[in-house]
Amino acid sequence: MVGGMILRHVTIDCAEPYELARFWSEVTGWAVSDEDAPGDAEVLVEAPSPVPGLLFIRVPEGKTVKNRIHFDWMPTERTRDEEVERIIALGAKVYEDHRTADGRGWVTLVDPEGNEFCVERGEAERGN
Repeated sequence: MVGGMILRHVTIDCAEPYELARFWSEVTGWAVSDEDAPGDAEVLVEAPSPVPGLLFIRVPEGKTVKNRIHFDWMPTERTRDEEVERIIALGAKVYEDHRTADGRGWVTLVDPEGNEFCVERGEAERGN
């Protein structure tokens, strides 16, 4: 805890909270809250403590510009490229591919509602 506060949730505005929460649940392996159901205006993906959960909230307006903040994910059980392929199979699309010939770099994807996020190399690929 820093400064007497805990980051509880990261909130994402969207058109279809339950559907987007299910996508991110599949990406992360974290569960959608048992309290939430299709059609709800707010849906929580519960992260393991102390990681903040992902809270999806319905808003009337659509996404119109590039995100000002995004997630950078690092795989723990797969390589970057395996993780990118897995997430694409779940419904993401490649936005920008920053992989380099020497194996470094990352891939920027977009989720089903167009929110950008990056997949970096895992620890094993970094030689840590």
